[in-house]
Amino acid sequence: MARVRVAPDVPVRTSGLPGIAQAACDELPGLARHRCDCGSPRGIVAELSDTELPHLVEHVALELLALAGFPRTISGETTWDFARDGRGVFHVTIRSHDAAAARSALGEATRIVDALAARALARRPFDPPAYTVVSSPAHSERLRVE
Repeated sequence: MARVRVAPDVPVRTSGLPGIAQAACDELPGLARHRCDCGSPRGIVAELSDTELPHLVEHVALELLALAGFPRTISGETTWDFARDGRGVFHVTIRSHDAAAARSALGEATRIVDALAARALARRPFDPPAYTVVSSPAHSERLRVE
């Protein structure tokens, strides 16, 4: 599990970053085959077009693991408790038999989504990142995603 904090100046939902979901699907076409158990009757591309940014991070991490040969039966979950953690803090969990690979995929997924968010926001490369992985129980170093 990783705590992912969305920077205050970045929209929390993908709908606030036009084109980010489609850009993610263009970069990782396998995302279009994902299934989401969030209860939405929409397809995954529509779901990713209007969801929490860390939920997109979750799906990108799952796709990276699938591309690395992990079974597509691995799953993830994105939760939040703004009353407890503050606005913009999310908990992203990847359920896998290989915790190190899951943490690595989450780190890489945040970098990918951050780059897509930067493009959507027309950020310059030296601007602060949209995401910071705040902590992970087995990996406590702070990761600045650029």
